[in-house]
Amino acid sequence: MRSSGVLLHPTSFPSQFGIGDLGDNAYRFVEWLERAGQRVWQVLPLGPTGYGDSPYQSFSTFAGNWLLISPERLVADGVLAQSSIDDAPAFPAGKVDFGWVIDWKRKLLKSAADNFFANEAHSDHPAYEQFCRENDWWLSDYTFFMAVKEAQGGLPWNQWEEGVAKRYGLSLHEWGTRLAEPIRTLKFAQYQFFKQWFALKEFANARGVRIIGDIPIYVAHDSADVWAHQELYQLDDAGNSTVVAGVPPDYFSATGQLWGNPIYRWELHAERGFDWWIDRIRATLRMVDWIRIDHFRGFEAYWEVPGTEKTAVNGRWVKGPCDALFEAVRHALGEVPVVAENLGVITDEVEALRKRHGFPGMAVLQFAFGKDAAHSGLLPHKWEHDTVAYTGTADNDTTIGWWKAEGGSTQDRKAIKAERAYAKQYLDTTGKDIHWVCIRAVMASVADTAIFPLQDVIGLDTDARMNLPGSFGGHNWTWRYMEDQLTDESADRLRGLAEIFGRCLSADDAD
Repeated sequence: MRSSGVLLHPTSFPSQFGIGDLGDNAYRFVEWLERAGQRVWQVLPLGPTGYGDSPYQSFSTFAGNWLLISPERLVADGVLAQSSIDDAPAFPAGKVDFGWVIDWKRKLLKSAADNFFANEAHSDHPAYEQFCRENDWWLSDYTFFMAVKEAQGGLPWNQWEEGVAKRYGLSLHEWGTRLAEPIRTLKFAQYQFFKQWFALKEFANARGVRIIGDIPIYVAHDSADVWAHQELYQLDDAGNSTVVAGVPPDYFSATGQLWGNPIYRWELHAERGFDWWIDRIRATLRMVDWIRIDHFRGFEAYWEVPGTEKTAVNGRWVKGPCDALFEAVRHALGEVPVVAENLGVITDEVEALRKRHGFPGMAVLQFAFGKDAAHSGLLPHKWEHDTVAYTGTADNDTTIGWWKAEGGSTQDRKAIKAERAYAKQYLDTTGKDIHWVCIRAVMASVADTAIFPLQDVIGLDTDARMNLPGSFGGHNWTWRYMEDQLTDESADRLRGLAEIFGRCLSADDAD
């Protein structure tokens, strides 16, 4: 079935509380998608963010991002007084100030948890207890990890005292007893996140909107995942990564991207039947309808960099788990709806792996017009049906920003000028309303699924870029749209294109 949709992470919703959340504006966005005839909403990873506030560096692959909890829904649930949110700070409207938001929301959730546990008659207690029982297999590790981390001043787990860092039984018992109250608060926050998320997902699905979620191939070193399962990663006796993940020099960076994530001990995962991966995919499929696996090529071969390196240049390609992982997942879970992120340096072996398992790949229009474009497979007329096609992704500039760019880390001005000249010819455009020209080109393609960052739909410049790979600073992941930018006009224009090219959501698609 042909479909189209919008890429927007929940942190980008408008909100008076400093960060997008799962409250009223999330529901308004879904209603806007319905008006726009869109069948798909794509989000970034939904876990609690750590280093650099990146959703790809999470403290847990199983937990939810507590910053997305709606304070207004906590008031509606009777665990917060209205007065506790009436005097919210004057957060910036168009971006997230993560440090400020974290401090304020942490105190707010502590108050909500205290009120909840003090009120034994609250109707949510049975549901909360059930949530804790059903999710204990990851919830106890995550909440213990976060409570100890806070008590240790935010230090990474391998710098904690030896007993708790190496998970000695007596130390775990002593710390668990000492931190019982903050652990309980953290469990309450997870309960609230999942309660609010599943309500929003149900609302979206009832309107015919399916959600594509994201599984990063790797997890963060400083995470409950690594701390709780140290044997599954290539670590030394002190808990440091002996090798780390990244990619070699590419479109985004002349020195490659040094992600720093620990690399799996794939042979041990295989011996255990890939049980951790099966649990991870099963948990994600409860939250979303499709899974986009970020950096799919790493399952065929991955770029391994010594842990002491400062850039990703001095790495090597190492064979990944290939078919064995996906066969184990299929045996345990059946056919899993996966989108394989196959961008960058992709070999025939990677494509063969993807096609053997029937996973659609990705195409990005911004990458289509470079050197030797006419002879590449990146142009829309060469895309295949089993493709999820984008104008750009969260790692790209907005389409308007891309069009106006005069230089970059891997492209000189002459190359960009030639690229734009070819794009003008191919798209038959002067550049006017380039974002809509590009949306139309992706809509018209044979790709089964077409997706556009909201920034492109509402026509925003580079200031609205979500992420610049390989860079660090206060701008990445902070963008939020303003309420008046989500207009009926843009919804109707998007719907018109979806109708023309056979992608439109109809009343029959809703549950």
